[in-house]
Amino acid sequence: MQQRILFSGYAKLPTGITASEISSVVGVMAVIDVEKGIIIEADCTLATELARRHVAEAIGGYSLQEGIEPLVQVIERIYQGNAKRAIITALRIIHDKYRSFLEDQFAALEVPALPVK
Repeated sequence: MQQRILFSGYAKLPTGITASEISSVVGVMAVIDVEKGIIIEADCTLATELARRHVAEAIGGYSLQEGIEPLVQVIERIYQGNAKRAIITALRIIHDKYRSFLEDQFAALEVPALPVK
């Protein structure tokens, strides 16, 4: 099984900010080593290269096995822009997709019960 999987999350941006002039949503993409839960690489669709790089560097290397709340706290601290809530929502969506992916993979590995004769 491929260990590195791309997950994405999208959330609505508040109106009246620069990024919302380009798009109504912010996207966060993360390549995750699903075995370890570590975000290997990340990107987002914020308006400036500086903001995209800052968010990507902040979430890169984080292990989703620690849960999403520590990562939310990192974003709360390091990003003081108007798109903060949208970034956090997108990260929560990625975390939910990651957990669902793991559950589906685990379910696929379960051995079906033998028929009773």
